[in-house]
Amino acid sequence: MVFFTADHHFYHQNIIKYCNRPFESVEEMNNALINNWNESIRSMDDVYVIGDFIFGRAERQAERLTGIVRQVKGNIFLVKGSHDKLASYDPMTLGKDARRFHLFEDRILAITVDGQEIILCHYSMRVWPKSHFNTWHLFGHSHGKLKPWGKSLDVGVDCWDYRPLSFPEVKGIMQTRPDNFNLLRTE
Repeated sequence: MVFFTADHHFYHQNIIKYCNRPFESVEEMNNALINNWNESIRSMDDVYVIGDFIFGRAERQAERLTGIVRQVKGNIFLVKGSHDKLASYDPMTLGKDARRFHLFEDRILAITVDGQEIILCHYSMRVWPKSHFNTWHLFGHSHGKLKPWGKSLDVGVDCWDYRPLSFPEVKGIMQTRPDNFNLLRTE
């Protein structure tokens, strides 16, 4: 199974206030996010994290990332967001878990799941590669504060009960959404 998520902000105390998250402390938030993740994800699942996974000073992020990756299930594919510095990240620090974690330096990633082309970028876009062919665009960053736009969807945890969305869930949502405004009609 393939899952999508964004904007965990692990270790970010102020995100609780900024986004009105229902947690008393960063420890409570981190634990809830990890538990929700592990309730949804199995070890063989793929999880695309579309930015803002880890928070903190650049020199601490790699250490924090290692701690989180070791606690969550699945294969993690991180498309960097605005807070994912990870300048000192070394896959060797993850040991055997390094095979489960993939970091993309590019800020935009095109994938295909069950024949559906999907563009992943931390930031919302009005148009994206192949949007005129009704490709999907999944993003984060806005924490649920943007109105829906065609086949684009905010998959951030603040929008979805602090858990990842499965591909079938996203597909069901997209079936209710209007076509992209720039869809090329061939009829």
